[in-house]
Amino acid sequence: MNDKPKTETPLRRGGFTFKQFFIAHDRCAMKVGTDGVILGAWVNIERTQRVLDIGCGSGLIALMIAQRTATDVFIDAVELDEAAAIQARDNVRASPWPEKVTVHHQDIHHFVAPNDDSYDLIVSNPPYFEPAVACRDSARADARYTQKLTHRGLLDCAQRLISDDGRFCLILPYRVGENFQQQARQQGWYSAHRLTISDRDDTANHRMILTLTRQKQPEQQAHLVIKNTEGGYSAQFCQLIGDFYLHY
Repeated sequence: MNDKPKTETPLRRGGFTFKQFFIAHDRCAMKVGTDGVILGAWVNIERTQRVLDIGCGSGLIALMIAQRTATDVFIDAVELDEAAAIQARDNVRASPWPEKVTVHHQDIHHFVAPNDDSYDLIVSNPPYFEPAVACRDSARADARYTQKLTHRGLLDCAQRLISDDGRFCLILPYRVGENFQQQARQQGWYSAHRLTISDRDDTANHRMILTLTRQKQPEQQAHLVIKNTEGGYSAQFCQLIGDFYLHY
């Protein structure tokens, strides 16, 4: 009996495989991480026709939103770093939704200047560290530190591009998020929803997702726990990422 040897699907390196798409990130300063995945899976997509992703990196969040939305939803993804923007374009072209996502290699401040469009949903996984110790990789420094995109500048750009009843949703470290929320209030934003995130039930909050609007409304609050007591993903987290992570 001459059985043919079994073959296995080769592993794809230099990126992260999701259920419906692959994100290559070997040319990006910031790799696929839990922050971006949570934001892409959690953000409210109701009544959304046009989406803007500020600082899209590899294109992860833009493609997650593309998977979750109807065919007539269009997404602009803006990225300052050239290598990351090129890789994001490659990821979009290789995805099932190349017609829904447009990647712009541009400083968001320059993108805003001539843009008369408005967006129902703006998302961002922005830089959040104040400039401190110099980073040897300038692209990584731009992605991590607020030297080229301050939080005030980010809020200003979002204000100029958001529709009257649009939503601005972003993820930040918890303490940074508290300060950001206060600054947003000073610039005329209202907090519509606040999701706090902890690694386990018995650990402190370490991340926060804020949904900001220009219209005053009561703030809703929720909490997400990523891991259970045994160290595996919690049922809550599995439900959130079930459409994206393999084996969940």
